[in-house]
Amino acid sequence: MAFGTAEYKERIYKTKERMSKQGIDVLLVTDPANMNYLSGYDGWSFYVHQMLIIMIDEEQPIWIGRGQDANGAKVTTWLYHENIIPYPDDYVQSNTKHPMDFVADILKQIGQDNRTIGVEMENYYFTAKCYEQLKKGLPNASLKDATLLVNWVRLVKSDTEIEYMKRAAKIVEKAMMKGIELIGEGVRECDVAAEIFHTQIKGTPEFGGDYPAIVPLLPSGEKTSTPHLTCTDERYKKGDTVILELAGCYKRYHSPLARTVNIGKPSEKIKTLSDVVVEGLNACLDMIKPGIACEEIEETWRKTIEKSGIVKDSRIGYAMGLNYPPDWGEHTASIRKGDKTILQPNMTFHLIPGVWLDQYGFEASEALRVTENGCETFASLPRQLFIKDGILTKN
Repeated sequence: MAFGTAEYKERIYKTKERMSKQGIDVLLVTDPANMNYLSGYDGWSFYVHQMLIIMIDEEQPIWIGRGQDANGAKVTTWLYHENIIPYPDDYVQSNTKHPMDFVADILKQIGQDNRTIGVEMENYYFTAKCYEQLKKGLPNASLKDATLLVNWVRLVKSDTEIEYMKRAAKIVEKAMMKGIELIGEGVRECDVAAEIFHTQIKGTPEFGGDYPAIVPLLPSGEKTSTPHLTCTDERYKKGDTVILELAGCYKRYHSPLARTVNIGKPSEKIKTLSDVVVEGLNACLDMIKPGIACEEIEETWRKTIEKSGIVKDSRIGYAMGLNYPPDWGEHTASIRKGDKTILQPNMTFHLIPGVWLDQYGFEASEALRVTENGCETFASLPRQLFIKDGILTKN
């Protein structure tokens, strides 16, 4: 297991406190990151239905999943083996049976079918069919939306979680520098991505990497006008701007990082944009500390860059850490106007005030943790526009 049993039990205790405040007796956890957080379960099995059942008056959760994944739960979790309950394979992608039918039957058998049951309704892994089958199979239960209940418990990290993210940062430093090193005129985008992937998984001599929740994002040229494009087999051209947004991952904990490269002399508009973004990013990092609200960080960004005339409507950061595909974000606190979440030590964020205009864009980001007196970034790379002729712009 990635953590000791005592840490998992403390997480369960904090989850039950939130359950109690929300009037929830039974919580059905289907987000694989939340399952991992509470039980340690770690497998690429989230393409089929699985869940962790937390009962307010029971010490141990129950894991329910596909039969062939049950041994994976025995290997990776702190649960008693009798609390690992597999469903038969004829429930998998069936037109006549559904895994939530099996879950409903188990809840009936253990006398939990007439209680208030929380479900993670806004969740990549919990479908409309799941909800309908639970309602049908549990007519005496009261189903309640428990979206993000566990996610908010995850917001403040333990010292061990922070250490894992520091290791992830060492990996992303290596992956980012590998990408910057390889990008050049005539090089295929996919060849750069392949080497980045290799570096992400290989890790360091001291510790290996894990697969990140998001693949390397590598828009180039006019495609830098949007952030979420991946690689193609096209070749880079002289003058291209290339954005790299990557993460290192260690035991499912992420440290994201974004930087921008120019192949040859950059245009004045790219140089100007890079100056604006880096100035705003640095201003935010200088003022982050416990006790301020997320919206105050965004306000600092906005006031710092307003003289440039550039306007950014989207958020400039979000809580992140433990996760599975398709996202390393935690879906809780966002650094944007109106978010009044108060920062506490050991909260972790990806601060990414990227700007994407009609035909070009620039990104520089930092993964950070809030400290007792300020903040510290996980990675340590220059915040600047990298130029592949050996000359770096000064910011």
